[in-house]
Amino acid sequence: MARVGSGSELAAALLMALGFPCVMVAAIIPNLWFFAAAAAVTYVADQYLHRCGSYLINRLAAVRAGLSIRFLVRQLLLILLVSRLGYGEQTLFYVTVACLLGFYALQVLQSATATLIRLRRRLPVITRNVDLEQVRIPDAPSPLLLNRSAEKMLHLDVFAMVGVLVAIETEVNRFAYVGLAITLVLGLCYLVVLLPYLRPGRQVGPDSKVLGAVGTWLREYKPTVVLYFSGSKDSAYQVNMWLETMAQLDERPLILLRERTILPQLNTTAVPVICVPGGVHLMNLNLSSVRVALYAANVGKNIHLLRVPTMKHVFIGHGDSDKLASVNPYSKAYDEVWTAGRAGRDRYALADVGVRDEDIVEVGRPQLATIQPWSGAPKNPIPTVLYAPTWEGWDDNPGNTSLLLAGENIVRRLLNSEKPVRLVYKPHPFTGTRSARAKAVHQRITAMIEKAVVERAADPRWAKESAELQQVRAAARAELARVEARLAVLSSGGHVAGDEAEMSRDSLADPAREAEIARLKDEWNAASWRALGWWEHKVITGARMRLYDCFNESDAMVSDISSVVSDFIASGKPYAVTDSAELGEDEFRRQNTAVRAAVILSNAATELDALLKAVVDPAADTMAADRRELKEYLLGPDEPTSIVQFDRAVKALAAKSEARNEGLARNLAERVSG
Repeated sequence: MARVGSGSELAAALLMALGFPCVMVAAIIPNLWFFAAAAAVTYVADQYLHRCGSYLINRLAAVRAGLSIRFLVRQLLLILLVSRLGYGEQTLFYVTVACLLGFYALQVLQSATATLIRLRRRLPVITRNVDLEQVRIPDAPSPLLLNRSAEKMLHLDVFAMVGVLVAIETEVNRFAYVGLAITLVLGLCYLVVLLPYLRPGRQVGPDSKVLGAVGTWLREYKPTVVLYFSGSKDSAYQVNMWLETMAQLDERPLILLRERTILPQLNTTAVPVICVPGGVHLMNLNLSSVRVALYAANVGKNIHLLRVPTMKHVFIGHGDSDKLASVNPYSKAYDEVWTAGRAGRDRYALADVGVRDEDIVEVGRPQLATIQPWSGAPKNPIPTVLYAPTWEGWDDNPGNTSLLLAGENIVRRLLNSEKPVRLVYKPHPFTGTRSARAKAVHQRITAMIEKAVVERAADPRWAKESAELQQVRAAARAELARVEARLAVLSSGGHVAGDEAEMSRDSLADPAREAEIARLKDEWNAASWRALGWWEHKVITGARMRLYDCFNESDAMVSDISSVVSDFIASGKPYAVTDSAELGEDEFRRQNTAVRAAVILSNAATELDALLKAVVDPAADTMAADRRELKEYLLGPDEPTSIVQFDRAVKALAAKSEARNEGLARNLAERVSG
């Protein structure tokens, strides 16, 4: 169940698994109506699983039961049914066999054509905000033609299937001939519509021309600082958090990605973006003007850029926390490691993984500028508590996440609190990607919150508030619809790109458009919260409702050892951290800097009352001063601002890089002249 995704997907899979044997039995018996019903079930279940993007679809292909095979088996069983019903020596049988063979030939041609079109439009590099005019990329085929093209072509056999079955039932062969003809004609038309896109004028130029255009652009733009990122599509948040910082630098920034799947997940930015999947292509890019390379994650592909000696390499990470990942020995590979505050420096010294103190630079956290400081009292009549657990990690260490051992206890206690609170649950994007158990717990917590939402909506205590805010919430929902419609237009530049080549051609920087998108996203988040009652619990997944907006909406947070805690400390609000590994409060505080000003929770979460009291009663908030002190230790001073510190660090390191390159040039010149 955890891998399949939902009960409906599992049900569809079971129906399909039972449907095909039933189709076979119906063909052998033979029984026309049994065959028709079983075949219909397999069609519907198959289609549903594809629409869901079910995990099972890929598994079926891996065991030689892929989409084409399933359709072919069903067609063969139709032929068997026709034969078993006594038509084996009649014209209907031979016409059915011939037409289905002809349709199979059309499938081969259509599939080959669609594949060839995709391959000839596949760029060696994909870009945003980079001028590729000299490549002259033609318009892409309509998404209706190439998206799920094999599935669309295969489903044309429905007309043949229905026609033959109706002909057998009515004993009028004309129905079969008409159905078979429709299948063949539509298949042929599909192929004919695709063929023009194979003409040279409809294709993208050769790789050398595309790479040449990118090289020309790089020579003209002369980027000085690069943000390099490699990872899965689920890790896109790690690069997204740095986009605004890159845009604010007093440099010529460039974002360098390595996976095609990351680009669609990338937030809107005016900074030029180049995605280079191939290592050879990356090594041949002209990056001679780059003086500083920034790395948001420690991954193997970093070596493809780390090998370049003309630039200085810096690990900036994607959050500052007491996790072991924050002191990875891989960090020795970089010229410098930048941390938010003094805590990061001390963390490396304590870990003793080979990162020298003089190579660590404290730059603050520029992303935290939007976090609002706490007023000292709840924002609404009842406090809002954010539960933001981290994910299960790559191993089964119980200290990785509170979700497994404490998550349900935390949620249950907050939902059943004697004095009502609102719960906002925002799990880590990776939750459940490795552990089926973690995914199951997440689903149970979601169900608990959804049930509580329904119960609170029916509670008379909140009826008055709901009635008073009805107009406000209706206006907010209307605002959401307006903003979403405008964002859809702006995000696509007025149209939806047909493929990555067309996107690279059309996605040029437009400062006014980028500014409007940023403003609309802020309006969307504000309207989203207004559309909710201040008493309504909420489960938040996906990137649309931003984490820092959740910080601003909440009055307190419960989390784990992760960068989320360090970031939340910028707000000055009370927070709690779960000792999931049961180290004990003293040892837990000793090992983890970020919990020094936190309420420490056991897996039973009985200590939550202390957190809630701190939110509503300033006298009970005994750790307010500790949080202020810890904020500076973890995140650095408020002045100068983090973006100023970050920009100065870039300039200082760029100067070192330039000095190194000039010194090397002088040494080489002296050696040659000597």
